[in-house]
Amino acid sequence: MIDTHIHLDEEAYAADLEEVITRQREAGVEAMIIPGVNAASVEPVLAIARQHPGYCYPALGFHPQDVKTDWKEQWTIIEQAIRTHMDEIVAIGEIGLDYYWDTTFKAEQHEVFRLQLALAQELDLPVMIHNREATEDTLKILKEYPLRGVMHCFNGSKETAQQILNMGFYLGIGGVLTFKNCKLADTLFELNEWAITNDQSPITNRLLLETDGPYLAPTPHRGERNESRLMILVAERLAQVYNCSVEQVIETTSRNAKALFRIK
Repeated sequence: MIDTHIHLDEEAYAADLEEVITRQREAGVEAMIIPGVNAASVEPVLAIARQHPGYCYPALGFHPQDVKTDWKEQWTIIEQAIRTHMDEIVAIGEIGLDYYWDTTFKAEQHEVFRLQLALAQELDLPVMIHNREATEDTLKILKEYPLRGVMHCFNGSKETAQQILNMGFYLGIGGVLTFKNCKLADTLFELNEWAITNDQSPITNRLLLETDGPYLAPTPHRGERNESRLMILVAERLAQVYNCSVEQVIETTSRNAKALFRIK
């Protein structure tokens, strides 16, 4: 299994980070990708990846919730870091739009989003997209930039997924899939039917496993600190959705992650 999105630099892991990483290795997790979210996260993300080369991979980006009055200063630092470490990072992320908590800096979010997409295009890096309550604007802006990437923590409609897949993007699937009353399983099943009808490859070829740790732990661990090893519960649910083996899900999603992020 490859965890394509875990915030190992967050305080929730600080007290026992090395033990956490060791535990994931022992549980069969093949690799983990750590996204940055602001200027302050640049050095911690890079440091963890350097301490665990070939296992922890860094991404750097400017999260929409961190876009505030000082966004220009922050962006200067982040852009410089991305350019300086472009040979180390595997993606630009976590980036996107978020209207859930506050829309005070909506215009600034748009500008920062476009700046990062343009940089990803210039440097030929994939993007890790955050979208919360901003689907229409997120897709509209993404369509302006021919890029490869993943829609992180996807939990949208079949119609939204179709647009994302038609852009060549992957869908990041995490613990939400296991939540009671979640409709995502139905959406993913319907997407597979749509793909077959439209002579596309199976939808499993466009899915990635992720945790968004320390958040969104799958059932029955909701409310606990999430860890990459718990993705097995997500893989098991996907195997149920597609009537295949868990091993097939793990093999396919790991292959997808290696292809998108160009890791071995």
